[in-house]
This record gives sequence, structure tokens and C-alpha cells, in this order.
Amino acid sequence: MKQFALTLCMVLLSVMFCRAQIKPLKFDKNGEFKIVQFTDVHFKYGNPASDIALKRINEVLDAERPDLVVFTGDVVYAKPAETAMRTVLACASSRKIPFVVTFGNHDNEQDKTRAELYDVVRSVPYNIQPDRGEADSPDYVLALQASDSNRDAALLYCMDSHSYSRLPDVKGYAWFTFDQVNWYRSQSAAYTERNGGKPLPALAFFHIPLPEYNQAAADESAILIGTRMEKACAPLLNTGMFAAMKEAGDVMGTFVGHDHDNDYSVMWHGILLAYGRFTGGNTEYNHLPNGARVILMKENARTFTTWIRTKGGEIVDKTIYPDSYRKDDWRKRPPVGEK
Repeated sequence: MKQFALTLCMVLLSVMFCRAQIKPLKFDKNGEFKIVQFTDVHFKYGNPASDIALKRINEVLDAERPDLVVFTGDVVYAKPAETAMRTVLACASSRKIPFVVTFGNHDNEQDKTRAELYDVVRSVPYNIQPDRGEADSPDYVLALQASDSNRDAALLYCMDSHSYSRLPDVKGYAWFTFDQVNWYRSQSAAYTERNGGKPLPALAFFHIPLPEYNQAAADESAILIGTRMEKACAPLLNTGMFAAMKEAGDVMGTFVGHDHDNDYSVMWHGILLAYGRFTGGNTEYNHLPNGARVILMKENARTFTTWIRTKGGEIVDKTIYPDSYRKDDWRKRPPVGEK
């Protein structure tokens, strides 16, 4: 018993030490901040089909050297969930890269509850999620500091899109609750007020796509970049999260997973709706080479560059928000080939 207590104490002290060593998230001297999004790893510990997932994660991290890693759900897909989760997160932790996890609908279907998994994630060195308090899996905001001060310069909203509908007469996937939409509104308003009434540039990360993903993809006039091989498996109820983001004016883009055969991005009413690239191995359906989405934010600007990095370091679908998603005025193009 004494040995167990001593071991537990050592583990806790180690985690506390690592948290103390983590520097605040901050734009670099060039005014840039890089995020790598991994999604739908569907990791099965001990299953050779998952080896390619770890290989790709390690390959991407070595190539990109990001400032932050975001895992947007469905990280683990078999028992033992804790061992599987720790194995995946070690890819970032061993490189001393700060990381966070937003859960998907499958993470807590193994042998751990959402709350238990959240605590597991927080115990891994270089995780920067807040204590969950009384919540099973809380929403939270990560503030990025300016390159030359501790002033808040940008925001990252990390939210739990839950799993499945709990209403017997509504089928399908869960939706953001009334409280979550209000939480977002209050957080956004508070940061905007502290910034002199000007919304800070922000991004949002969660697992299940908003209903607006299907609306945007169906718009024949929209510029859709990337692969769309399936309809977005969004909730049937629309509780207004997108509308809240549009009204608040801070969120530039949302980044999700869930649908393995999609990695597209499309702008809808000024907000980029983007998928990550399926990161997992052959433990679930997939028809795209596994990889990751990379997002490069620019300080003091409502713009970012994003691309997909996949096997062998290949980069595809590199775009700039918002310019790549706007049609130019063809009447104003300079003459081509005229003397």
C-alpha cells in the first residue's frame, strides 16, 4: 500500500512538474502559430492495423513541428482505452508538444467513461486542458498570447459535441446544448470586451460537424476545396451554434472529424467549415490516405493558411482563408495575352 501511494505521488508530481514547464501558447517572433489537427485515429492497442496511424502521427509531427496538437475525437476504439489513449498521446507528449483532446462519439464506448478518459488525458505530460470540475468533459478556451507581450491575441474554442441523441423521438447524433451555445456567447463577449470591443481572431475544434456543413456543401456557388465522398453526419437538430459564432464575429473557422471520407473545407457566410484528414489505420472505413490537417495562424490578422499533410510528407489542398474561398470579379481581371 505504501509503495502504491509513493508511486502515485511520484506520478502526480511528474505531471505537475511538466505543467509548470509548459510555456503559454504564444505567437512566435514571426507572428505565426501552427496547429496540427489529428482526427479519428480509431486506435486499437495491440492491433497491427493501427500501426500506420502512429507512424503517420509521428511523421507529421516531425515534419511540421507544431506549437499545438489538437485531437478532434474518436481517438480510441477498443479496450484497454486508457492504454490506447496514452499510446497515441505519447506521440505529442514525448516531443514536448502541448496538446488537447476533444472527444468523439466512440471514445467512451470502451471501458472508460468520458470523465475517466478526460482525467487520463489530463494526466499525460504536456496536456493543457483545464480541470474538468463537476463536468464530464468541459468546453474551454485556449488564449494565444501576442508575440511581444502576454496580451491575448487569438482564441481557440475546444468543445465537446457529445455522442448520440438522448431524446427518444430524435434519432442520430447529439448537438450542442442550449448551455453550450450560451457558454460560447459569454466567453466570446468577455474576450471581445477585454479587447476594446473588437472580436479576437478565433478557431473552433470539435468532433461532429454542424448542420451547416451540409448546407454549405450543397451550395453550387460555393468554392469547396478537398474531398467530399459522404454527406456530413450532423445532428438533426440545429441549436444555433453557427449563428452564435456568426453574430459574435470572432470565429474564422471550425475544424471537425467524424466523417472519414471527407477532408474538404468550404466557406459559409464568412466562416470556414473544415474537416481534418482521417488519421487512423484500417480499423474503420476509410478511402483517403491517412494524414492530418495543418493550420498556420497569423498574428493580428483574420486570416490563416491550411493544408493537408499525408503519406511521405505530401502536402495537398493548401489554401488561404478567406481569399481561396472567394470568387474574384472577372470584369476587373487584367487583360491576358493582349499587346
